[in-house]
Amino acid sequence: MISLIASPLVSIDPVALTSLKPRKSAAALVIVDGDCYPRNKQFFPTQNASQKSIMPTFNTQQLEEITRRILEGAGASAEEAQTVAVELAGANLVGHDSHGIMRLKQYVDYIEQKHIRPGAPVKLDVDTPTLAVLDGGGNFGQVVATKALQIATTRAREAGSCTVLCRECNHIGRLGSYTYQAALQGFFTVMAVNAPGPGGVVPWGGLDRKLGTNPISMAAPWNDEAIVLDMTTSATAEGKVRVALQKGESIPDGWVIDNAGNPTNNPADLYGDPDKGIAPGAILPLGGPLGFKGYGMSVMLDIVCGILSGAGIARTDVPPGTNGVWMYLIDVEKLMSADQYATVMGQYVDYIKSSRKIPGVDEILMPGEIELRRQAERRRDGITIPDMTWKQTLDQATRVGATLDGI
Repeated sequence: MISLIASPLVSIDPVALTSLKPRKSAAALVIVDGDCYPRNKQFFPTQNASQKSIMPTFNTQQLEEITRRILEGAGASAEEAQTVAVELAGANLVGHDSHGIMRLKQYVDYIEQKHIRPGAPVKLDVDTPTLAVLDGGGNFGQVVATKALQIATTRAREAGSCTVLCRECNHIGRLGSYTYQAALQGFFTVMAVNAPGPGGVVPWGGLDRKLGTNPISMAAPWNDEAIVLDMTTSATAEGKVRVALQKGESIPDGWVIDNAGNPTNNPADLYGDPDKGIAPGAILPLGGPLGFKGYGMSVMLDIVCGILSGAGIARTDVPPGTNGVWMYLIDVEKLMSADQYATVMGQYVDYIKSSRKIPGVDEILMPGEIELRRQAERRRDGITIPDMTWKQTLDQATRVGATLDGI
């Protein structure tokens, strides 16, 4: 039995959700990481007259424990599983569900297929006071990125700044988590990743997938918190399309094109239909009619994250999910006192927020401020997990022989 922190507090049988099945439709199915979804957007779990959508709600510690048990069951060490669990649950906590526990099935699949290699040593291939290159050996991206952050903060504290590059690591999760952690320690931080293998994003004016979503995050200390920019150089992250597919929702204009280059609001068009010979579509560069700007940023991040790190670009010999990583830290107090920085930052934030607002806008928020508010809300109210994500989670627990009793 799993205790949920819904209001009022309830307990449910985890097996109950395994009976939820997609509504049958004449529409073709799309397969993503082994799961089937209808190509149309009318997709919701069927319910009998006495059965309601459960949408379980958890706190962060419960999500961490669920993740830890499943990953340990899949072969990760306790330390590795805990590192990944903190990152996935943390993504759910701030509202980035596309990088939360919905990734568990992907990671278990990758472990089984040896795309992720738990226990692989993280090696320091380049070692200077202000520059390091890590080889992750195919381990979890979160494990490699956490090690990179530890090295970067230690060396930047000593030298004033530090650059760390990583190669041979899998999906590192939400970039904003790492830059936020560094900013809380007094560092201005830049971090980006590329996809060394086949990507899902077209170049500006192109029809073929040539780039990854190539996200970048920047963070700066702000009082006891941080200002955090966390964005893809594509119109959206692939995970957000997958979330829409799971929820049976359409996607906004300007995110995706089908294989013929037509704009689409159907998330299934990104994945195609191999059984019917329908090739996958692609994600567009960030910027809409100015998409050449997102495209240009993506190319530059491929150069630093892929070429300079040694992770590579346009490779066909790397496992899916592989990331090349760039991390750069500056110790703010090497440039000015903490008090001086706080004063200037306070003045700057007040200046930005003093702008007149367009109709319908109540407040101007700084980058990352909405995540701080979602974090407070979800700590108070709990983190609700969609039925399909929860069913997948239960399936993974059964698959690896992990018990979720007592959580």
